[in-house]
Amino acid sequence: MTYPAFDTNGLAGAAESYSGPVTCSSCGCRLERSATGNWHHFSPMAGRDARGCKVGCADDAHDASGNSTGPSAS
Repeated sequence: MTYPAFDTNGLAGAAESYSGPVTCSSCGCRLERSATGNWHHFSPMAGRDARGCKVGCADDAHDASGNSTGPSAS
């Protein structure tokens, strides 16, 4: 059986790029894009990531490469 090619037209506003999701370069967590264009940890809870693990960059903004640009970036 042959499946039709996936049509990617109309995905210009998609949350993820064609290369896949953006992940944090220091802890590996998946990031989501905010309205300001920065990337943030999914649902940070006072320094914790989506799994509840305490990570130092959970509250920081990230760039499109997953590098932290916030106050704890060094």
